[in-house]
Amino acid sequence: MSSKGCSAWTSTSTVGPRSDGGAALDAEFADLIPLFVEEARDRLERLASSVPKLEVDPASVVEAKRELHTLKGAGRMMRIGALAELCHAAEEVLHAARPGMIPLLTRVVDELTALVESVSRGEEPPVDAELVGLLHASVAETAPTPEPAPGPEIPKPEPKPEKIEAAPQPEPEPVAEAKPAPAPAPPEPAPAPAARSAVPSGGGDVRVDTAALDAVAERATQVRIMAVAGRQVIDRIYDLARLAEDGLHEPQPKQVLAVLATMLRRVAVELEGGQRRLIRSAEEQLEKMLSLQLQPMRGFLLSFARYARELARSLHREVEVELEGEETRLDRRIARELEEALLHLVRNAVDHGIESPEVREARGKPRAGHIRIKALADGPRVRLVIADDGGGIDIPGVLQHAVEVGLVDAATASGMGKKEALRLLFAPGFSTRQQISEISGRGVGLDVVATAVNRVGGEVTVETEARKGTTFTLEVPVARRGESVMLLRVGQLRIALPAAVVRRASRIDPAAVVERDGRTLVTLADRLVPFVPLARLYGQPPAESQLLLEGVVSGQPLALAVDTVEGEEEVLVRPITRRAPTDRLLEGVALLASGEPVGVLSPSMLSQREYLRALPQARPQVVVHRVRVLLVDDSLVTREMERRLLEDAGFEVVAAGDAEEALSLLGEESFDCVVTDIEMPRMDGFELAAHLRGMEHFAHLPIIVVSTRDRPEDRLRGLKVGADAYLTKQSLDAGELVDLVRRLSGRGR
Repeated sequence: MSSKGCSAWTSTSTVGPRSDGGAALDAEFADLIPLFVEEARDRLERLASSVPKLEVDPASVVEAKRELHTLKGAGRMMRIGALAELCHAAEEVLHAARPGMIPLLTRVVDELTALVESVSRGEEPPVDAELVGLLHASVAETAPTPEPAPGPEIPKPEPKPEKIEAAPQPEPEPVAEAKPAPAPAPPEPAPAPAARSAVPSGGGDVRVDTAALDAVAERATQVRIMAVAGRQVIDRIYDLARLAEDGLHEPQPKQVLAVLATMLRRVAVELEGGQRRLIRSAEEQLEKMLSLQLQPMRGFLLSFARYARELARSLHREVEVELEGEETRLDRRIARELEEALLHLVRNAVDHGIESPEVREARGKPRAGHIRIKALADGPRVRLVIADDGGGIDIPGVLQHAVEVGLVDAATASGMGKKEALRLLFAPGFSTRQQISEISGRGVGLDVVATAVNRVGGEVTVETEARKGTTFTLEVPVARRGESVMLLRVGQLRIALPAAVVRRASRIDPAAVVERDGRTLVTLADRLVPFVPLARLYGQPPAESQLLLEGVVSGQPLALAVDTVEGEEEVLVRPITRRAPTDRLLEGVALLASGEPVGVLSPSMLSQREYLRALPQARPQVVVHRVRVLLVDDSLVTREMERRLLEDAGFEVVAAGDAEEALSLLGEESFDCVVTDIEMPRMDGFELAAHLRGMEHFAHLPIIVVSTRDRPEDRLRGLKVGADAYLTKQSLDAGELVDLVRRLSGRGR
C-alpha cells in the first residue's frame, strides 16, 4: 500500500514490549511525548539554574517550587509515575527548607533529566527508589518541630506503575483509559484523545533555521534604509514648497513655476522608483516571514492517523489509514485553525463512514476499512483530503432529516438533487446521528468545518457514492497573507468582498430578476442563479441603477447586487472574535490603506444564506449554544490534555498560558466557564479567581480550580476567593469535570 510520499497504518497493530527488552511507554499518549519532552527540558533548565541559589535567593526557591510542581502535574497527566513521584518528594524537601539540600536537589535534577531522556526514547522510566528514600529521610530529619498542630501531611510516595496508566481507581483518567496491549475494546465506546500535538495552542515556540532569521533581519535593514531615503525626498519637497512661496514675490513668477514643475517631476520619478523598490523589498520580506510560519504536515497527519486507529478500536472496527503529502508545508496558524474541522471529518469517517467488519464482508469489501488523509500542494493553495471507502452518505436520509428538523419542507426536499442535498450538511447544527454519544452527535455538525475553512479563506466540497465512500476536500491558502478585495458601495454602507470570487460585473437587467419558491433568482446565460441584493440584506436604500457581480463559490454560481464598485485593494483580513447575529455574513474586518476599517463579506456564508434563506420552514430550528471554556494552565502538556478532555465533551476551548493572558482574553471574548490551575508565574489561580470576583462583569462567571494541591487549606482558600469547585489532578475524574462545566455554565447563562 505504501508508495513514495505515502505511508500505511492499520488499526490492528498493537504496542508491545520493546525488542531490546526495555519497558515501552503505552501508546495512549505517544503523540504528546515530544511536546512533554520539550516542555520538561525547558523546565529542568530553569530548575538547574535555580537550585545552586536556593539558600541565598528566596526568588529561586519560589521558581524551583513552581517548576517542580508544574512538572509533577504534567507527569501525572502523562501517567509517568516515576517522574511525578520524584518531583513530589523533591517538593517536600523544598517545603522543609532543610540546610544543605542543594547537593541532594542537584542529584534530583540530574535524575529527572535522565528520566525525561528515557521518555523521549519511548521507554518507561523506572523509579529511583534509593533517591526517593533519601529525599523522604531528609524531610523526616527536619519533621520534629515545636509545632504540635497537625500541619499538611507529607503524601506517601506513589507506587511504581508497571505501565504508564491511570491511578488505581474505578473511574477513568481525564483524557482516556490507558490499557496494556493487546487491549479489549471498552464496553462503552469512547473516542481517542483529539489529535492536538501537531499544532500547539496559543503562540507557542517555533524553531526556525538561523539562516532564515538572518535573511529576515537583512531585509528589515534594507527596508529601514529605504525609509530613511524616503525621508530625504520629503525634505526636498518641503524645500520646493518654500521655494514656491518665495517665487510668488519674484518679478517673473512663471519662470519660477516652470523650474519648480521640472524639479517636482524629477522628485516624482524618484519617489516612484523608491516606492517600487520599497514594495519589492516588502514583498521579499513578507515571503521570508511567511516561510518561517510554514511547517511540514507530517506531525499533523500522523496525529490524525493515530486518532483514527484508536477510535476504530473503540468501535470494534478495523481501519487502515494511508497518508500522503507528509512533507507538504502549510502555515502553522492555518493548520491550527483547521485542526478541529479535520478532527471532525476523521471522526465522521470512522464513526459514520466505515462499516463494521461483518457488514463490509457481506458487501464484498475487505474487513478493514480504508481512510486516506492527504495534503497536496497546488501552487499558492493546499488541498486537504479526507476520504473513506465506507457506506457513503445516505442522500434520502439527509433529505428526510432536513424535513424533520424543519430545514426544508417535504415538497422542496423532493425536488432537490444530490449536490443540493449535500449542501444541507453544512447548515448550522445539522446532524443525522440520532443517538448522542461520546463520539459523535453532540449537536455540532459540519457547519464547524465550513466555518473554519471559510475563516482561513478556503473552500470545502464533498463527494459521495453509496456503498463506495465519501471524500471531503478542503482547499486553503498555503499561508496567511494579504487578500485582494473589491470595495463595494451599498447605500451608505461601504463593504468589501474577496476579489477572487468575482468573475464578471455588469448592469442589472430588472427583467432578469425573478422570485420563485420564496427565493430571489437572476437569469444568467439561460440559467437561474441565486441572487443576493445586498441593499435589501442590510436595510439600505438601493440605487436606481445597480451593478450585478457574477461569481462562483465552492463551485456554485452566485450573483450579488451592489450600487457601485469603488476599486480593488490588498488588505489583511482579521477574524471577528465577537459576532452579533447580523455579522455572520462577515468573515472578518480589514484596515484599508487610508486607515478606514471595512467589513469583509464571507462568500460561502452569503451562498449558504441565500440558499437556505427563504426555504419554507416546517418548524423553527433549534439554536445550539456551544459552551465556551477558558482553560488556564502554564504547563503546555497539561493544557493540551485537559483541552482534549473538554473538547471531546463538545465544549469550545480557548487556552491561556497564565493568568494575565487569561485576563486579556476575558477582556476581548466571552466565556461560559473558567478552568484554572493554581501554580502559575506572576499571578496564581487564587489571585485570578479573587480578581474576577472583584469585577462586576465576572462576579457570576463559573470558576473551576484543577490543581495538584490537595491540602484542605488549599481547597478552603480556593472556595473563599470565589471558586465554584475545586478538583485535584491526582484524582481527576473526566465525567466529574465535564458535568461541573455543563452544570455551572448553564447556571451562568
